[in-house]
Amino acid sequence: MNRRAKILVILSVIVLVLIGAAILAGRLIVKYTPSKVVMDLAEYYDIPDDEMMIILEDSVYEENALYENGQIYVSLDLLVTKLDGEYYWDEKENLLIFTTPDKVIKAEVGDDFYYSNKTKQSVEYDVLKAVGGKFYVAMDFIILFSDITYQKFENPNRVIIQYTWTEHLYSDVTKATQMRTNYGIKSDILVELETGDKVMYVDAGGIQKEGFVKVMTADGIRGYVQTKALSESYYFGEESTYEEPVYTHITSEHSINLVWHMTLEQDSNQYFMELINRTDGVSTVAPTWFNVNSEDGTLDSRADAKYVDEAHGLGMEVWAVISNFSPSSETTVEVDDYKLLSTTASRETLVNEIVAAAIKYNLDGINIDFEGLSSECGPHFIQFLRELSIKCRQNRIVLSVDNYIPASYNAFYDLEEQAKYIDYVVIMGYDEHYDGSEEAGSVSSIGFINDAIAATLEQVPAGQIIMGIPFYTRLWKETTTDGTAVLTSEALGMEAAEKFLETNGVSYDWDETTGQFYAEFEKENVTYKIWLEEELSIEEKMKAIYNAELAGVAEWRIGFEKETVWNVIERYLK
Repeated sequence: MNRRAKILVILSVIVLVLIGAAILAGRLIVKYTPSKVVMDLAEYYDIPDDEMMIILEDSVYEENALYENGQIYVSLDLLVTKLDGEYYWDEKENLLIFTTPDKVIKAEVGDDFYYSNKTKQSVEYDVLKAVGGKFYVAMDFIILFSDITYQKFENPNRVIIQYTWTEHLYSDVTKATQMRTNYGIKSDILVELETGDKVMYVDAGGIQKEGFVKVMTADGIRGYVQTKALSESYYFGEESTYEEPVYTHITSEHSINLVWHMTLEQDSNQYFMELINRTDGVSTVAPTWFNVNSEDGTLDSRADAKYVDEAHGLGMEVWAVISNFSPSSETTVEVDDYKLLSTTASRETLVNEIVAAAIKYNLDGINIDFEGLSSECGPHFIQFLRELSIKCRQNRIVLSVDNYIPASYNAFYDLEEQAKYIDYVVIMGYDEHYDGSEEAGSVSSIGFINDAIAATLEQVPAGQIIMGIPFYTRLWKETTTDGTAVLTSEALGMEAAEKFLETNGVSYDWDETTGQFYAEFEKENVTYKIWLEEELSIEEKMKAIYNAELAGVAEWRIGFEKETVWNVIERYLK
C-alpha cells in the first residue's frame, strides 16, 4: 500500500472514530440532560371542579371531598373512622351528634344550622349533605368542635387536613431544583422549588431511587426531588392551638366502699336498716331500684324516699342501680337493647327519666348496669353515657357504670372511652365460673382479680376504678346420668356455705392458687366442690385493691356476707 492509500485509511478511521464519539456524546447528552417538559398540574391530578383531593397530613385519602360554594365536605365515614371518633351518627334519623362536657350538638341533613342543647345556631352552609346515598359533613362545622385544621388550595383542588398533630420528617431545599412526576431526571417537571422551601417526606422518606426521594410541598403537591438538593432531614410537628374540653369528674377524696342491695320489689326496701346495721365502714349503698321496661326508654321504679333519708342519716350516699333487665322472672320485660340505645329519642327519654328520678329521690349517684349487650350496641351505649354524663355533671350526680372484666369479646364496652365521661368504672370481679360453666371452679380467684385490675389499669386511671368482689360462692354438684357427666351449681352466701360444710362434716384446706379455702367430698354418688369466700379470701382481694391504689371496692351483695368481713375490708380502705 502506497503512502497516499495509508493516509486515506488513517483519515477514514479517524472520521469513523469521530462519528462514533459524536454519536456516543449525543447519546450521553440525551441520557444525562434533564427533561424540561412541565406537566400541567390540573392534568396530572385530574380532579373535578366540584371535588377536592384529600391529603391527611402526608397521605392521600382514597376518595375525594365534595367542593361546593367554597365549602369542603368530607364523607361521614372519614370523619368517624379517621378524624374524630366522638362524632355519633343516628342512621335512623339522619342525625349527626357531638357531645361536649356540657352540650349535645345536633345537626340534620340539609340544614344551615345546628342545635347546641336547645339553642339554634345558624351557619352559612349546609352542615350535612346527602349525595348518591352517602353523607358528607362540612369541614367548617367539624373544626368548631374538634382538634382539626385544614388548608385548601385550588388548581388543582386539594385540601390538607391536620388531625393527629404528630411529627413528620422534613428537609429544606438547599439549591433550586425541580419536583418531578417520578424518579429520575427524565420525568416531567411538576413545580420549581426554590432555596429555602421546606418539603415533607412522604411515607417517612420511603424508597430512594436514582438519587430521588418522594416528598410533598407545603401546599400539597407530591412528587420526586433529588436528594442532593435537600438538607439533612429532621422531624418537625405543628403544635395545636385547640383547647381540649375539660371533662370534670365527681370523685371522693376517700375510698369508696359500695355495697349493692338487691331490691326485687318495693317491700325489699323495708329491710334496709336491718341489713345495713350488720355492716361497718360502708360509704355507699346501691339499691337495684330501676330497670328499663320499654324500648322507648321508660323505667320501672322501686325507689323509696325514706330509704334515702335513712342512708343519709347514717352518712352514706345512695347510688341507685339502673339495669337493662328485670330483677325477677315474674316481672321480666324483654327490651331490645339495640333499638333502645340506637334511637336518639329513646336515649333522650331514658336520660331524662334517670336524672328526674335522681332529683326526685335526692340520690347522690346512679349506677348503670347494662349487661349482655351485643357488639353492635357498643357505640350506641357509649353515646348514651356521653349524653347521660352531661346532665349528671350539671346536677352533681355521681355516674358509675358496671362492667365485665376486660376481655377481647367485650372490648366494645370501651372502658377507656367510658372513663372520659363517667366518674367511676366499676369492674364486676366475679363469675369467673358461673352457672352454666363447663367446669367447676372459683367464682373469683385472686389471679382473676389481679388480672382484672391489671387489664383495667391499662384503660382507666386507678382513681376511677372500683373493683367489685363477691360475698357469695357456688356449690358445684357433679353427677353421672346414663353415663353422661352433669354439672350443676347454686349460689350460696358465706354463712350458708360454711353451714353446708359443717352439716356434712367436711373440712376445707387453703388453696394458694385461688387464694381461697377449698373443699371437695362425695355423698350419695354426687361429688361436691366449693371455693369459699370468707375473711381470708376477702383480705387477699382487698390487698390487691389497696396495692393498686384503686378508688375503692364494691360488694355483691348485702345479706350474703359474714359480719366479720366488714372489719377486714375497712382495714384496706383509705
